[in-house]
Amino acid sequence: MDFILLTQNSTPIFQYVVKLLGVIMNVIFEFLDLIGIPNIGLSIILFTIVIYLLLMPLTIKQQKFSKLSAKMNPEIQAIQAKYKGKQDNESMLAMNAETKQVYAKYGVSPSGSCVQLLIQMPILFALYRVIYSMPAYVTKLGDAFGVLADKIMSAADGVEYVKGMSAAAYYAKNFDIAGNTRNAIIDTLNKVSSTDMATLSEKFGLADLTYNGDLILSNASTRGLIDTYNNFLGLNIGNTPMDTIRSSFASSNYLLLIGAVMIPVLAALTQWINYKLMPQAPSNDNSNAKKGQGDMADSMQQSMKMMNNVMPIMSAWFCLTLPAGMGLYWVIGAVVRSIQQIAINKHIDKMDIDAEIAKNIEKYNEKMKKKGIDPAKLNAAARTNTKNISSKTAYKNTASNKPAKTAEEKAAAIKESTEYYNKNAKPGSLAAKANMVKQYNEKNNK
Repeated sequence: MDFILLTQNSTPIFQYVVKLLGVIMNVIFEFLDLIGIPNIGLSIILFTIVIYLLLMPLTIKQQKFSKLSAKMNPEIQAIQAKYKGKQDNESMLAMNAETKQVYAKYGVSPSGSCVQLLIQMPILFALYRVIYSMPAYVTKLGDAFGVLADKIMSAADGVEYVKGMSAAAYYAKNFDIAGNTRNAIIDTLNKVSSTDMATLSEKFGLADLTYNGDLILSNASTRGLIDTYNNFLGLNIGNTPMDTIRSSFASSNYLLLIGAVMIPVLAALTQWINYKLMPQAPSNDNSNAKKGQGDMADSMQQSMKMMNNVMPIMSAWFCLTLPAGMGLYWVIGAVVRSIQQIAINKHIDKMDIDAEIAKNIEKYNEKMKKKGIDPAKLNAAARTNTKNISSKTAYKNTASNKPAKTAEEKAAAIKESTEYYNKNAKPGSLAAKANMVKQYNEKNNK
């Protein structure tokens, strides 16, 4: 059973998330096997549903934050507009203090949504990894492929032949790692087309191999274990839809062709529906907003709209070129998220936003008190900083708004100043000496 460990993801920290999800996947498969329906496709469906149900509390929390953000964003934007163009330290401190006050008012953290995403993203990537490398995590599937790998390795040219197959390109480096050749063959066998598997079976005598007394590969009269595990509605979920389309077209199996085409089509469609159900940012009203802020908001909304239109197309392409099992996960995941989103939207719409804000404020104040910070003093300090910067700004604005002097006014001021110093010059002072020089020049110029 060493190969089971060796073929698993080994990325630091991340590997533990993948391993945990792998255990869940294996438990689901073993349960299905116990009730007589050991099927990887059905396991993927149940596995995806379980994971997204476990993530649902985080999804709800994230969307609550989005709802609160939409309500407080006008206040945040007003503060940013107030301090626009001011880069001095006092202005920046005042802006930060006022911004913190808004977040405190709604009882949320500036990094509120990031926390949920940081938790969800590793799980979703790990889920992808488990589905992509099924033999590494589903014990019986890995053992069955292991018997085939041992037979191929016993042949003189077995390793080199498998290494030269198109499905082996992704695992090319693993073939050259000492002790990992068997794992590389298993990973390759999991990705080869049905046609290539038939060729391998004939060349290396795999047709009669068994695991726990059952044939591993199908023949004319008996359905093999791998076919039983990987067959989902007539599709081999280990093959890419692209390979299935090619083989079914060549054999005129149009029913299988339609099934292969439906995977990327359904992936794109379900992704599009899912995006449509997601909360949309309110459209910007330029008449009530600063032009610069309005343009920026419009630009961001257009970028998001473009992304939402492009992603379904990208989903279709990925699901066309990746194993059908990945496409199945993609479709089921989008369907589950859409159902969840409908339920969450109804929940959010019924939510008393003011009551939620009050609850969040109470939690925030308790958190501040535990840190030894008095929320009332924090608020007072923020208001004091704002008043100080406002008064200084007002003084600067008053000084800068004084009208400029005319040339006649400047000349009169210079004359008045000169007469003052001439009149009040003390004997021996610099002003007195300057007067003596002036009088001398005036006398000699006559």
